[in-house]
Amino acid sequence: MTEETGARRWLVDITHWRPSPSQFDAAVALLPPHERPAIVRFVKEDDRKRALVSRLLQYSLVHQVLRIPFQQITISRTAEGKPYLQNENATFRNFNFNTSHQGDYVGIASEPFCLVGLDIVSISKPQREAVTDFINNFSSYLTDHEWNCIVRAGSPNEVLTEFYRYWCLKEAYVKAIGAGVGFGLHRLEFRHVDWTDISICIDGQESKRWKFWLFKLDEMHLASIAKGHPEDAANSYKKTLSNVVVEEEQLHATLEISEEGFTLRTVEQLTRLQD
Repeated sequence: MTEETGARRWLVDITHWRPSPSQFDAAVALLPPHERPAIVRFVKEDDRKRALVSRLLQYSLVHQVLRIPFQQITISRTAEGKPYLQNENATFRNFNFNTSHQGDYVGIASEPFCLVGLDIVSISKPQREAVTDFINNFSSYLTDHEWNCIVRAGSPNEVLTEFYRYWCLKEAYVKAIGAGVGFGLHRLEFRHVDWTDISICIDGQESKRWKFWLFKLDEMHLASIAKGHPEDAANSYKKTLSNVVVEEEQLHATLEISEEGFTLRTVEQLTRLQD
C-alpha cells in the first residue's frame, strides 16, 4: 500500500495516551469549533479520548494525503452521520475515509477510489448473562448460516469471538456505504474459508463488487476492512462522491490490492501532522 495511492490504515492505542487536562484541551483546540461539543459532551475520560482521537485522525490524515492546510479542512456529515470531506480535490476524486473506535483502539482507513469501511470490536465477555444468552439478543441480525457457524464454534470464548467476527464484518459494510442504523444486518451473509477469502451475499445474492479482511489487533480486539463499489453507497453519501460510475476492471484491480494491516500512530504524531 504505497503512500501515493491515498490509501491509509492508521491505528492509535489510547491506553498509552494519558494527557493532563491542559494537554487534552490543547489537542481539542486544534480542531474546528463545531467539532468540539461532540467531544466534551462525554462524561468518561476514555470516551472523550476516543471522540477526540477519532477526529484528530480524520483531520491529520486528510492533511497528509491531500496537503490541505489543517485549518482549511472541512469535514461534514450526511443525514445518517457518515463523515465526508467537503473540500474539492482533484488528486483523488472519490477520496473517502472511515473511523472506528472501541476498547483500547481508535482507527481510520482511507481509499482514493472505492468505498472503504472500518470496524473495530472489543471481545468483551458479558457480565450478567451466559454467552449463548448474550448472542441470542442479536440472532435477528444474523442469517441461519451465520448463526449455525457461531453456535458450533466450540467453547464459550470461541463462540463469542466467532460472533464478533461476523458482527465486525457487517458493521464495516454498513459503514462503508454510509447507511443509517436502520439498515437490516440480516440482509448480509458472510462466508469464508478459515476467515480468509471472505465473501458477502446481499439479499441472497453474492456480490463480486466487495472484498473483506479481518485483523486480530490483540487478544481482545478485532478489526475489519470492507472495500467496494461506489455505486453501492447510500443515496445521501453517494452525492458526496465525484466518480460513482467506475470501470469494473479498475474496481477489481483495486480490490485485489492486499491489505497489510495498520500503521500505529501516537496522538503526539497526529498533533504534529498539522504543521
